[in-house]
Parts: sequence; structure tokens; C-alpha cells
Amino acid sequence: MLEDGKIFEGINFGCAGEVLGEVVFNTSMTGYQEILTDPSYCEQIVTMTYTQIGNYGINSKDIESTRIQVKGFIVREYQDYYSSWRAESSLGRYLKDCNIIGISEVDTRQITRHIREQGAMKGIISTSDFDKHSLQQKLKGFPDMVGRNLVDFVTSRKPYTFNPHSKNCKYTMAVYDFGVKLNILRCLADAGFRVKVFPSFTDPEEILAINADGILLSNGPGDPAAVDYAISNIKKMIGVKPLFGICLGHQLLALALGASTYKLKFGHHGANHPVKNLETGEVEVTTQNHGFSVDVDSLKRIKTTSYRVTHINLNDGTIEGIAYPKISAFTVQHHPEAGPGPHDSRYIFRKFADIINNFN
Repeated sequence: MLEDGKIFEGINFGCAGEVLGEVVFNTSMTGYQEILTDPSYCEQIVTMTYTQIGNYGINSKDIESTRIQVKGFIVREYQDYYSSWRAESSLGRYLKDCNIIGISEVDTRQITRHIREQGAMKGIISTSDFDKHSLQQKLKGFPDMVGRNLVDFVTSRKPYTFNPHSKNCKYTMAVYDFGVKLNILRCLADAGFRVKVFPSFTDPEEILAINADGILLSNGPGDPAAVDYAISNIKKMIGVKPLFGICLGHQLLALALGASTYKLKFGHHGANHPVKNLETGEVEVTTQNHGFSVDVDSLKRIKTTSYRVTHINLNDGTIEGIAYPKISAFTVQHHPEAGPGPHDSRYIFRKFADIINNFN
């Protein structure tokens, strides 16, 4: 049931029980395992728009974190019979082992159209409670996404080095973990960085003490404006070291500089979003997962440094990238580590290495 009372009946797979979250849709045709384990989906129930889900199973390598992060999973057709030489188990078994509820045989096209028209909203999946009034009362008591700091649910609890055995690393990257995806860390390692990851609540002096060559502000879930301690910490590092922000990190740096963010009607979740690079004129096919955006008009309030918008979303004109040349920083809203077909945006990791070269 959605919070406006709309009900969809289907068949349970994964575990049984009851779960509440914000219902969003993802337009990717593949990559359901990466979606399930993306920390940016914390507290969300994901609807897949592609019809058949589960047909290539689950493996232990295509993960973006150490656990499933979504609250629930909605699909049109669940395929219990899977076929892939890399598969180790079924999707249903994976959900059940991780105590995640799935529902299939529902009209995901109708759900998607409803959310596009009405906006992302709270929802509940239940295998035990079928009373409409009871479900509505539970939804009323569940908090909205605006104003929620969800970073604390997904950040690492202690610092660690991602690639401790790598040799001949030219630079060291300190990563502020607001819910970082593993493939971001892999891409940084491939770009020649020794990658040291720090929890979101780490004091900036501790990070600056390792004298890293650059600092990554990672992706993550929830309302960026609610992570007030992160905004305060980022302010202390502006201009001290080169900064690189991805998704939530992109929004947090803008907030630290004086801009503001707002909630999108139904967010950007998928692997087919066209983004125009304003510096080259090229259009990149990108993967995205966020429910908030930087307010373009609020950028005018930034007084401490110059900026320029480098990327825009061609679907709705929202900001997808900002450069701050005077403080050696730049950010992107989309996910350059993802591969939605071609690796259109992987150059962004090399671009940050060039910024560090010039900074040093």
C-alpha cells in the first residue's frame, strides 16, 4: 500500500513480514544486485521497471556494500530459475538470507506512472496485515525523507585502507564515507590512488593529519541538509586540500559553500540518464540514484569562491556537475564509477588526479 491508499496485491518472495519505506522506481534493465546493495537506497523500497528480475541470479562479487541496503523490493516477474556461469544463488534466497521482503506479480508500470505523477511516497509491504486502516495508520507514523539523516545508518564504524597491498600508488585519497559504493573505491585504486576510508563522523583534523593528496566526499542516502555535522566538517577542509564530491558529496559541498538543496518529485534512479558535459558538448549516459538536487539559483549565494556548472541533466535540466577552480574542487551528481553500457564518465577520476597534480 502507498500512503495515498493505493493498494497492489502480489506474491511474496524473499522473507515474509512487514516493512515500510519510501517507494521509488529504478529504470535499469540489469544490475539488480548492485541496486540492492547501494547504500544510497537506505530506507527505500525499490520498484524495478524492467519486467523480469532474478534471471541471472546472485554472485558474491557484484555488490556495492557489505549488505542489502534497500528496505523492500518490488518486481513484475520474479525469476527463481536463473542462468549465469557467475551465479551462486537465486535472488529469492539472497533476499531471504538477508531478511528482505520482496513482492512480485504486481503492475510495476502502474506503480511507476503513479509515482511519476504523484511523487515518491511512503509505502508498506506486508504478508501479515491486510487491514487497510491499520496499514494507513502505520504509514502515517513513518517519517518522511526530508529532514532525515540516514548517513549514520550506512557509514563505516572505523577507518580502513581499501587497497593496503597496492604498490607504486602515486597519490593517497582520503574518503569521507557517507555510504560509499565499493566500485568508487575500486575506480580510485585503478586511477592510482591509495585509498583510506574514514567514517562520516571523523574529525577533519584526523583526516588532514594523514596529509592525503585529495579528499573524496562520497555518495550516500537521505536529505543532505540533515547531515549538519558533515557540512560543518567540510567547511574546515575547503581550500586546504583538493575536494571531489559524488552524489551526496556533491550536495554537501554546495551546502557547505552556502547553496541549498531541495527534494526532487520522484528522484533520479536508473542507468540511462543523459547528462551533457557543458565543457565538451558531449552527452554521457549515466547511472543515477538520488532524491535531492542542488538549487541552481542558490549557487548565487556562494561568496567565498567562484564556481561554474559543468554538467546538466537533459531530462529535467537539474545540475549534474559543478567546478570550483579557486579551491581545487569539483563535484558530480551522477555516478562516474558505474557502467550503464559504455563507461562514459570514468574520465572523472583521472580528472581529479590532474587537479591534484596542479595543486601540488
